Amino acid sequence: MVAETRRRLGRYGVWLAAATLLATPVAVQRRQFDRIERLGYGSLWGAEPPAGAPVSGREAFTQHGLMLAATERIVVGTGIANVTVREPAAMHTGAATLAEAYPDRFVLGLGGQQGSRPLTALGDYLRAVDDVAAWLLPAPRYPRVLAALGPRAHRLARDHADGVHPFLQPVAHTAAARAAVGPDRLVIPHQAVALEADPATARGQLRAIFNAGAVTAESPYTRNYRRLGYDDADLSGGRSDRLVDDILAWGDEATVAARLAAHLAAGADHVLVHPFAADLPAAVDQLERLAPLLTGA
Repeated sequence: MVAETRRRLGRYGVWLAAATLLATPVAVQRRQFDRIERLGYGSLWGAEPPAGAPVSGREAFTQHGLMLAATERIVVGTGIANVTVREPAAMHTGAATLAEAYPDRFVLGLGGQQGSRPLTALGDYLRAVDDVAAWLLPAPRYPRVLAALGPRAHRLARDHADGVHPFLQPVAHTAAARAAVGPDRLVIPHQAVALEADPATARGQLRAIFNAGAVTAESPYTRNYRRLGYDDADLSGGRSDRLVDDILAWGDEATVAARLAAHLAAGADHVLVHPFAADLPAAVDQLERLAPLLTGA
């Protein structure tokens, strides 16, 4: 399954924020998803906030079913379907139904675990999903990837999933993830992108995410940045230019494309481009500007 998924994905796909999808009418979404496919991108992913999050989003399987219905060949992945908002049976049957309806076009991305022992809880959740899948809709098969950051999460993905789908990480993390999960698992990193020449404007877009509380002082993200060598000077306040520039690809099309290619060189199978933009059509405008360098469109 991993080899076939790699083949179908190609090199570059698209990741869209929950807020962008929530704010975009369905009729507009359909047109933009078709446009993304015609630009030659290999996949399309959307986020789902955890239960109790300060931001909202559309329900993951409904949203990704819309993506599949609006396109013909593109692979669709949940980035992520949140484990805090559905029981294991609902997670599996939702994924299996989409996999049955659209063979070889759906990838289940999982994550969002919380509590004092989140990885233990996620392992228990995955085993519960497997127990359900053994008897309920067992035939439709779909790859699953985890929103894994650190070594323990990578081991869990290696042993109980088909790979990893990390969010807001530098190229160094892609190399660490590949080393941890080995050659037989998928590595599908998210890469935030701003086609913006002004450093303050570009960096401000990522700092707004940090300042909104998406990456807190004690979050798994911050702990992982420390693991990668960033220190208090990088992680305090609005975060250092060094950290921001390592996470966000900004500048002209060639500069951004070079960062995306660096993930592939570090071991990624497929890189997800997340354009920072005011709305979905504006995001796809950026994807169109990048397409000649990424997909040849």
